[in-house]
Amino acid sequence: MITAGIDVGAKNVKVVIQEDGKILGKGLVLAGLDTQASIKEAFDAALKDAGLASEKLEKVFATGAGRKEVPDADDSYTEVGADAAGATYLYPQARTVIDVGAEEGRAIRVNERGKVVDFAINERCAAGAGAFTEAMARALEVELEELGQLSLTSTKAVPMNAQCAVFAESEVVSLIHAKTEKQDIARAVHDAMATRITSMARRVGVKPEIALVGGVARNPGFVDSLQRDLETEVLIPEDPEYISALGAALLAAGLGK
Repeated sequence: MITAGIDVGAKNVKVVIQEDGKILGKGLVLAGLDTQASIKEAFDAALKDAGLASEKLEKVFATGAGRKEVPDADDSYTEVGADAAGATYLYPQARTVIDVGAEEGRAIRVNERGKVVDFAINERCAAGAGAFTEAMARALEVELEELGQLSLTSTKAVPMNAQCAVFAESEVVSLIHAKTEKQDIARAVHDAMATRITSMARRVGVKPEIALVGGVARNPGFVDSLQRDLETEVLIPEDPEYISALGAALLAAGLGK
């Protein structure tokens, strides 16, 4: 059964097309101001990647903050449900799923059948999401892609007390004026973010194995900080930003939990 999952996030629209659990095609575009146009562009990109015509799709499920805006979707799922379905399909042994995207962080505890037992969402402050690292990279005058690698070269832990992105940016400026090394500030940024995510995850009960998904899973500095804070390694899929869309596609095919 060929199905598609569309994840309409705050920053990007992601589409996954699958058949019998095998990914046939993917598409990702910036959400932009015209959500409908972005959905169509991402959908067309996934179809092209899969080498399929839209008529071949038997079902389309939507997820993400903008899931209600997907035209002609057969059904929609919350991000929590889609995350759990996608992550546990790839990692059946996972009992905790952490998703850190551009504007939101989520921690989900699942049982041995992959069913959601509990979850928590960090949606009121950017300090627990990718927007936080984007703001801190601007303050440090480095490219976002450099921030994670820069963090890994630090050998000194510098405390960052601010839990709000606005105040944290001021704190970064103060650290720069105090001649603190950039790599140490970069580590402090990721450590502060990891602490917030870990605290959220512990509210639902962290149980191994732990799967980390979402676009921020591509940031090696954050991954390093999170693993140190959790005191364990985490499972990271090859394309972590597509897991919610994959989960929606699997649920459309009846393959999700």
